[in-house]
Order: sequence, then structure tokens, then C-alpha cells
Amino acid sequence: MQITKVYQSEWTLKSIAVVFIIAFWSVVAVGQSENFKSRSAFGPMLGGSYYIGDLNPYGHFRNTNLSGGFVYRYYVNSRIELRGNLLYGKVEANDADSKIELHRNRNLSFESEIWEIAGGIEFNYFNYKLGDQKYSITPYMFIELGVFRMNPQAEFNGEMVDLQPLGTEGQGSTLSDKDPYSLTQIVIPFGIGLKVNVTRRMALSFEYGLRKTFTDYLDDVGGNYVNPEQLILENGNLAARLADRSLSDTPAYGPRGNSSTKDWYSMFGIQLTFSLGKASTCFYQ
Repeated sequence: MQITKVYQSEWTLKSIAVVFIIAFWSVVAVGQSENFKSRSAFGPMLGGSYYIGDLNPYGHFRNTNLSGGFVYRYYVNSRIELRGNLLYGKVEANDADSKIELHRNRNLSFESEIWEIAGGIEFNYFNYKLGDQKYSITPYMFIELGVFRMNPQAEFNGEMVDLQPLGTEGQGSTLSDKDPYSLTQIVIPFGIGLKVNVTRRMALSFEYGLRKTFTDYLDDVGGNYVNPEQLILENGNLAARLADRSLSDTPAYGPRGNSSTKDWYSMFGIQLTFSLGKASTCFYQ
């Protein structure tokens, strides 16, 4: 029953993503007029991604990995734009790199790929129009709503092991009242940037964004250690081995992570956006 609930939750989140994609491309398909295309821009983004959570509570930009994807913008007027993006990144952390002795002794680590799809609104601080030299540069801020797909893994005997199916904190067993966490989650991306026109059809943007998640298990760490002998009986030996990797000789007990906070991740980088149509002759205020 618990496993069934997890799959139902994941299908619900996947349905949200599908509805978003259909709605987004429906708008694009309907808006085939030159006016629509002249207000639309699309292009790639390349940059980095990192994570903030139980295994890296304070270190912004630590363990940054390559990220990238595509961004679409529709210019409502000179100050407001609608945007959508599909991005990929990777996050990771290792207690061995921590400056906190307690964390180094805990000796946990993880890595996860992230696929994100989101859409929202962008606010320009100054009047801006792609291709217009008079209104060619502006700082901006954005906020979106989306979903992301994660899959925390850890290295064991030279191989990467998926952590969610193991229930390392007793999820899905009598040791915990929690079901296995979903690998598909809601996310709120927000951030700031600066964009400048390069040509009449191309703009360059520098963007930094944070992602507010609603899960504490991007790193598979969120609660307490559970009885290792009982965990072996219910979830298997591998679950117990990866649940407690502490350097001490005695089994760990008590908090494994900080259950009062949720995990975050960041995606940042450089964007090139290209106008999908000829520049509009009227300036949209």
C-alpha cells in the first residue's frame, strides 16, 4: 500500500508537468502571427548547479557541476515577460569535505541528476526591448513554479546505488511512519539577472537562481537513524550499510539530518536568447 501511494504521488506530479508542457506549446502553436513571434525569444542556457542541505548547509557554489537547458520568453510589455524553461543539472555533496567534525564522522555522501521544467514571470527594472538600442539593457528578477525529477545515489563498492528504494531511514517499514519519498517534486525557482542586447535578434543574459523545494530528501538525509538490525530485517543489508556510514565503531543513533529544514539547489549561468520573428515596429510599453 505504501509503495502504491508513492507511485500515485509521482503520477500526480508528472501529470502537472504534462499539463504545463501542453499548455505552453498550445500557446506557442496558437500564436503564429508575426506580432506574437516578434515578442517571443528562445535560446540555450549554460552554467552551473549546486545544492544546499544537510550535507552542505552553508557552502554556496561548493561542488558546482555543469548545468544547461533552454529558456523561452514572451514579452508582455517593456517591464514584464512570461518565461518557461527546461533545465538539467547535477548536485552532490560529501561529508568528507565538511569543516564540521561531527559531519565528517557521519561520513555520508550523495549525488543526483536534476531535470526541471518551470514557468513564471520576469520583471525588468528598466524598460527593455529585444533589438532596440535605446532600451537595450536591464537588470531583472524572476519567479516561477515547476516540477523537478531527482534520484539521489551513493557510491558503494565502486558502484552508484539508488538510495530512495532502500529506505535508509526506515521509510516504507514499521521503523517509520513515512512512505518512501517521491522522486518528482514541486519547486519554486526565483532569482536575479542582467540582460543586454547584442544584435537586433539576439540578447545575452547573466542569471543566478535559487530553487525552493518541499523535500528534505534531495540528499536522502532528513530524519533519524533507525535500529540497524531491524532495518536489515525489513529493508535489507544494503539499506543498513548505506544508512550508517559513520567512522565510529559503534552504531550511530539520534539525528541523521536536520528534519526542520528543506533542501535547496541553485542553477545559474549565461543565456543566449534569439527573437523568433522580426522586430516589432511599435514599442510595447
